Amino acid sequence: MTDLWRRLKRRKLVQWVLAYVAFAFALLQGVDIVAQRFAWPDQLERILIFALAIGFCVMLVLAWYHGERGAQKVSGTEIVILALLLAIGGGLLFAYERMQSHSGAAAHNTEAAQRNPLATAPARAIPIPAKSIAVLPFENLSEEKGNAYFADGMQDLILTKLADIGDLKVISRTSTAKYQSHPDNLKSIAQQLGVATILEGSVQKAGDQVLINVQLIDARDDNHLWAESYQRTLDNIFGVEGEVAQKVADALKVKLSGGEERTLAAVPTRNPGAYDAFLKGETLAQRALDAESGNDFAAAEAEYQRAISLDPGFALAYARLGYTVMTNYWFGSHDIALLPGAKAAADRALALAPNLPDAHVALGFYWYWGRFDFGQAIEQFEQALKLSPTNLDARKGLAYVWRRQGKFEQALAAFRQMLAVSPRDRVLLDEYGDTYMKLRRYPEAKEQLQRALAIDPDYVDAKDVLVQVLLFGFGDVAGARAIITPRPAWRTTGSSVGELFDVIGIRAYPDLFDRQFDAALQEFDSAPTSTPEQGIYRDSARAAIAVVAGRKASMQLDCLRLKSLLDAAVAKNAGLRQLASPAAAMTQLGWVDVCLGRNAEAIAIARHALAQFPLAKDAYSGQWFLTGLAQIEAHAGARDDAIKLLEQLMAMPAGDSISVKRLELDPVWDPLREDSRFQALLKKYAGAQPAAATSGASP
Repeated sequence: MTDLWRRLKRRKLVQWVLAYVAFAFALLQGVDIVAQRFAWPDQLERILIFALAIGFCVMLVLAWYHGERGAQKVSGTEIVILALLLAIGGGLLFAYERMQSHSGAAAHNTEAAQRNPLATAPARAIPIPAKSIAVLPFENLSEEKGNAYFADGMQDLILTKLADIGDLKVISRTSTAKYQSHPDNLKSIAQQLGVATILEGSVQKAGDQVLINVQLIDARDDNHLWAESYQRTLDNIFGVEGEVAQKVADALKVKLSGGEERTLAAVPTRNPGAYDAFLKGETLAQRALDAESGNDFAAAEAEYQRAISLDPGFALAYARLGYTVMTNYWFGSHDIALLPGAKAAADRALALAPNLPDAHVALGFYWYWGRFDFGQAIEQFEQALKLSPTNLDARKGLAYVWRRQGKFEQALAAFRQMLAVSPRDRVLLDEYGDTYMKLRRYPEAKEQLQRALAIDPDYVDAKDVLVQVLLFGFGDVAGARAIITPRPAWRTTGSSVGELFDVIGIRAYPDLFDRQFDAALQEFDSAPTSTPEQGIYRDSARAAIAVVAGRKASMQLDCLRLKSLLDAAVAKNAGLRQLASPAAAMTQLGWVDVCLGRNAEAIAIARHALAQFPLAKDAYSGQWFLTGLAQIEAHAGARDDAIKLLEQLMAMPAGDSISVKRLELDPVWDPLREDSRFQALLKKYAGAQPAAATSGASP
């Protein structure tokens, strides 16, 4: 022992150890102080400690080696080797830390997702362009709170002008509507929206006097870039929105083309009454679309009509009238009597202003929603985008039409573009998730739908789609039940689009999927029946559940009554092609016919429904009716035909109605379950990748 101590002293090993420990301690103390000052992550200090530990071992080897040679001088080569070893050691620890962090986060996210089906995925960091802006809701400072429409309308007009600037990223109104007018956390809001600047404003209206205050803020450092007040009267307020947009462009050093300068300077009307009525119409139209309210649609249309009566040359009012009538038709009344008026308004807008993007948008939706003429619709939407490359409504129209044509990958790309400027748009996120579901890309679908519900937890359209994703994509009944707890409101008219899920609805389908047939039937005890349509909805759903559960005998009297009602509804709407009562009545009638044992009639009406939405013309909704026909055939004894249709559906993008999990678990397919061809189909697609999107219309 004495000899070892003498050798250690001769090699000065003790001095080396003490010197190294002193150096390491001083270094760690210094790094700790700096790390606290600059909020460095703890991971950095752990890497340093690990590297110093490796260095300690290397130091001992060098001290022993040089002491044996009788010299304590370390060469330059050895210093380089020591540095490399320290770097490698630190790199190994960093990689380990990253791996542990990622695996821990993934485990945490998986556990959270299992506990809560609405748990959202971590946000992805996206670079924020300097030339980007969000316009927050303008504050209404008027004593009369009824003047709030004026502040809303002024914000929208300014936002529209800014959106016409091609070199500027402008966040949509939908994504900013939920924020306050002058929030304290501007930096956080800007990061959520992906912008560098925020435009705030207030409007005070008293009689014909209007005061508008606006300020542009760099949200990254809370620096005010520009601010101005506009004291105007109603008869000279025209053009303020263009002036504001021009000042914003100048402040952000955005280069404007000649066409953009003319667009900013353009004034839609110089009639004060027409201007006021138009702003009221804009507010009511947005409210109507948010709530899908027929009364608000009618009120908005009346204000646009008043604006037009005061200024017959008001092209923008005509365009907005045409678009609002079409949204009322599609989301509200489904009354085809509305279509001629919508077409006339859009045509008049184009006659007055051939280069008005809003007029082309209105006409595009007339051809899409009103006539299902996809070629004409695409032509109008593309023309709108030529005139206004950032027009969100035109891009939405294109995405929706592309899905009808089976161009699902193009639609996904369009949704990604739109979400860049409308990141908190619940409708876009819902449609984005729905498109992923079509392609059987269920994890991506779930993520987008969770984002939509994080914005609006009561958004029933997203709940519909998420329940389908959880059941058909994952077989997750518990997760699906969590989505409908508490129960969403009943929707009982025009809800069926060709297959069993829509006949029964979101509230009861998880129970049917789980073979809890009594619970599924009892769910309809609370369904409203104050109108004939509501009564038909409730009893048709019960008839379908009874068929799947093998309890047809219990529903014979109800099905006989339903038969006459549904026959009359189908005859009344013969020849109409729309996703409303005719389609609902035909699908419901198919299940009622099966309930009554009228199998040939059931198959005939299901084929008739499919003929209204053939796949070659409508790849988006056609597969619902193809699925509905397969379901009817399975229960009406035409098993060979049903299996052939399932083979076709599994080979195409149809993930919102046909999937391996649904074929395995859903009792609607029980009549086919023992068939060897059905089992072979399941085996063929077990673990398969999602079906590829078609480049054109589906077969």
